[in-house]
Amino acid sequence: MGNVIAMARDSLMSFVSRLGTERDKAATVFYTQPILTDEQIVAAYRGSWLPRKIIDIPALDSCRKWRDWQADDKVIELIEKEEKRLNVKGKVLEASKKGRLFGGAAVYIGTGDSDPSQSLDVDHIEQGGIKHLTVLTRRQLKAGTIDRDPESEWFNRPEKYYLTGLNGKQLTIHPSRLVLFNGAMTPDDDISGATQGWGESILTATLDAIKNADSTAGNIASLIFEAKIDIIKIPGFTENIGNKVYEDAILSRYTLANTIKGINGTLLLDAEEEYESKSAQLAGLTDILMAFMQIVSGAADIPVTRLLGQSPAGMNATGTSDMKNYHDRVQSIQELELTPAMARLDECIIRSATGTRDEAIYYEWAPLEQMSEKERADIFKTKSDAARALIGSSSGQEIITREALSDALVNTFTEDGSLPGLDSFIDEYGKLSEQEPSEAEIIAAATQTRR
Repeated sequence: MGNVIAMARDSLMSFVSRLGTERDKAATVFYTQPILTDEQIVAAYRGSWLPRKIIDIPALDSCRKWRDWQADDKVIELIEKEEKRLNVKGKVLEASKKGRLFGGAAVYIGTGDSDPSQSLDVDHIEQGGIKHLTVLTRRQLKAGTIDRDPESEWFNRPEKYYLTGLNGKQLTIHPSRLVLFNGAMTPDDDISGATQGWGESILTATLDAIKNADSTAGNIASLIFEAKIDIIKIPGFTENIGNKVYEDAILSRYTLANTIKGINGTLLLDAEEEYESKSAQLAGLTDILMAFMQIVSGAADIPVTRLLGQSPAGMNATGTSDMKNYHDRVQSIQELELTPAMARLDECIIRSATGTRDEAIYYEWAPLEQMSEKERADIFKTKSDAARALIGSSSGQEIITREALSDALVNTFTEDGSLPGLDSFIDEYGKLSEQEPSEAEIIAAATQTRR
């Protein structure tokens, strides 16, 4: 007797209800590889507001508050002036939008080098060395051969990019000269398929949900036109419908009747005619539409309050939790996507602005959530009270020296903007450690010493 091999499935099955078997209708559902052409992507973005908002909102929020440079005031002024000259914020926003839309975009760092196919030497960027920044999409930039050297900085990424310019001339660009925005990640590393070394459009995974919501809204809009239907039963209508004179008389007759009804609300009919009015049931349509919008919101990972621009619904609903989670997501985009992508560009900007590279220069992304004046005042009071507690009520009770605590508070209040202009006043009047001790402080210190 031969061996019998039993096949086991790690899933729930029921032969009685056909659940999980080949007769189960749900068993016929499977996923296929979604493919969106550039024409479909452009049509969706231009023709429907939902795809446009899904593409634009996270990119806009990532750049909206921008970033705060941390350095000497004069250095910060130079860097911000250089960013303004190059329109860095606008270029990054544009590239981020187009990267999300097409699955790939880049900001080309133009330094005036004669051979852009060579690696960009950041250390040799002089003051004013960046001439321009240019946004290019994957439709303009063709990715070259993939680098397969695991020791290379560009491993598993294109070694070169090719741009077709005027008169069909092809320009070869080294990836170090590009700030790349690859849209959604391709999980299968489809470097030889449709993505061609880029990512894929954000709309790829969300378009079905968007189309369902748009279709539902369109059907509801059509239903509004059929919300009320007048029905008039005319004796002998079917027998005479082929008579042209009869048809014209009927149209003229009820056009007049409808006009009279529109003027004074009275409908004039023959005694043998019957009239009734039917209204479509519209209750619950809003809930159905909002259910589809919730699905779109989940697919796009954008709160409904932000996607639709509406106030939170329900008792005691503030939307604070949703927006906090969304702001955390935007912060993740800034720190995990924008910061690494812009690292080389930032090094160039610092050198182009100052002519050198001070390692003490860095930046932080500005928070999206803005505090009210009352919240700022409460935080300022809390910090001040904590400082008084650390310093003690009299000399000799300090946990931290007055001078150290003073310098720390000056730094804190300068960074959070609690006391505008504090830096300049400190430069004018000096730090606490530079001040002459007062007579009361000398007496208190002497008294403490005798004890």
